[in-house]
Amino acid sequence: MKYKHIIWDWNGTLVDDTWLFVDIMNGVLKDRKLNNITIDDYRNVFDFPVQDYYRKLGFNFEDEPFESAGMDFIKIYDERKFEAPLFDDTLTTLNTLKKLGCNHSVLSAQNIITLKKSVSHYNLDQMFQYISGLEDHYAIGKIEQGKNLINNLDVETNQVAMIGDTEHDHEVAEAMGVKCFLMDRGHNSTSRLTSKQDDVFSSFTELLDSIS
Repeated sequence: MKYKHIIWDWNGTLVDDTWLFVDIMNGVLKDRKLNNITIDDYRNVFDFPVQDYYRKLGFNFEDEPFESAGMDFIKIYDERKFEAPLFDDTLTTLNTLKKLGCNHSVLSAQNIITLKKSVSHYNLDQMFQYISGLEDHYAIGKIEQGKNLINNLDVETNQVAMIGDTEHDHEVAEAMGVKCFLMDRGHNSTSRLTSKQDDVFSSFTELLDSIS
């Protein structure tokens, strides 16, 4: 096994929740008489910091602070977050890599309390060595958390890989100095991901062939 430690993104990588983010956002948009979005629309515009993504959807922060609109989304997401399942191949992939001697951690731009509750909900507490998230709810990004995480790992960076589903995951992996693999079934479109790197996959089966 080439890699001894895998750092996983959470939303859209291990959890199949893109549809849920779109559904909740459409409710928030409707309340403000803004246009609804499709999943394709979402994948083409979702970005970090999330405040920029809101602007692309038409939110005017002179009329309403980002914190207000953002908390409207977060409140509904917190109520509905467990509606989203793990991807069908998440558990088998985590277990397969574990048996091959690979440890796992989670690195997310989600609030750390919400993240830990989610990991527990899916009974994955014992799967991850580290669970790293943000202290607030505003998803500005996770580069600093990534740097802190890599410094805590007792593994050479060439033995660590990051697996995510967004352009930001690519940026985080670069900042950590580790190899990145991206999944195109999450929160960013295939074209956006392939504009950043070649290693883009549609299933964990394809991914395992490349990393094991």
